[in-house]
Amino acid sequence: MEIKARVVADSLAPNGSRITTFELEYPRLILSEINTHRQLSRNTASSRAIPVAKMIELIRNDKEGVIVHWGKNQSGMQANGELEGEPRRNVQDAWNVAKDIACDLAEYMASQGAHKQIVNRILEPFQTVKTIATATEWGNFFWLRCESSAQPEIQELARKMYAARAASTPINLEVGHWHTPYFEQGYWTPDSKFDRETALKVSSSCCAQVSYRKRDDSIEKAQQLYDRLVGASRKHSSAFEHCASPMNGQIGQLGVTHKDIHGNLWSGNFKGWIQYRQLIWGHTLNGEWTPDMENQ
Repeated sequence: MEIKARVVADSLAPNGSRITTFELEYPRLILSEINTHRQLSRNTASSRAIPVAKMIELIRNDKEGVIVHWGKNQSGMQANGELEGEPRRNVQDAWNVAKDIACDLAEYMASQGAHKQIVNRILEPFQTVKTIATATEWGNFFWLRCESSAQPEIQELARKMYAARAASTPINLEVGHWHTPYFEQGYWTPDSKFDRETALKVSSSCCAQVSYRKRDDSIEKAQQLYDRLVGASRKHSSAFEHCASPMNGQIGQLGVTHKDIHGNLWSGNFKGWIQYRQLIWGHTLNGEWTPDMENQ
């Protein structure tokens, strides 16, 4: 596979804070490392959502595979050297045999009626995934993951992300404007032919659809998915973290969640931007869950 990083929206607030949204494709084996970065809002293709047949097709058609560095064993977490010659070929062959066996067993399990949330799990070491990731603070991610001691797959991804962001020119947005990945040019202003709520729904819907590895940016789909995600008593709000609007600098502004020790205002994990999720009433459970709430 080819590890990919593409900027889909890039915006600059009057306060100087920059927010960037990426569309990423990478080996699933580094997903857990991506998920350790708490300053990133992210949605990722789901093993519970993608049909088994489609997952197998993607894996079988990936002739290059997900490993970019066939590291030689040594003490510690880093493999500085690579296998060469016959040992390398043997390990690559063994990996491909394991992949073929996993695909065959997945097909068998699916034929017996097993749900994809079970079957797709044995395919995960060989999967590639797509992720939508948005943040205002990228420095620590690049500091840790562009470094030579990082796992080669995430190191390659991080370096491509850094290069893509460096080559991107953010659009200047004002207070009341919105950063909206996948909607029009990646932002909404009052001059748009669509109203703000439509823009936010379309953008959030497209970010949510990464779970299925496909995207429908129609208004009808946006409304349908919006109602399903936040219309019920149990809200699934992660897809609403990617849209954001510049802060006005007042701690009392709706959506501001806290001030850090340096005096910076935050909205969730965004600095200087109001995160759309923070404006959705009941976007998270406030208080303790108890068993008697099961059917609520």
